[in-house]
Amino acid sequence: MQALKKARKLIEKKPAKQSVLTLSKLILALESETPFNLSELYQLDYDDFELALEVIKDWRLDRYYSTKAVLLGLSMQVEEVASAEPNTETPAVAAA
Repeated sequence: MQALKKARKLIEKKPAKQSVLTLSKLILALESETPFNLSELYQLDYDDFELALEVIKDWRLDRYYSTKAVLLGLSMQVEEVASAEPNTETPAVAAA
C-alpha cells in the first residue's frame, strides 16, 4: 500500500495544490463508490498521474485484503462456537 502512503504524505504537505485536490477527489470517490470524472486525471502532470493510477491499484488490492479480513474474522467466530460446543453444529456451519 505504498501509493496510499505517498498520497497521504502529498496531501499533508500541499493540501491546496490543484493536483492534490484532484487526488483527494479521486480517493473520496473510491471510498464512497461514487463517479469520478477521469478527464481530471489527464490534467495531472506525469508523476501525479502515475500516483493516481497506483492509488487505484492499491485501493483495489486493499478491497481484497478487507474482504479476506472479514472472512478470517467470521471463520474465527465459527471456530470459537464450534469449540465451545464440540458435539453440536451451528446452523451456519450445517448449511455450508
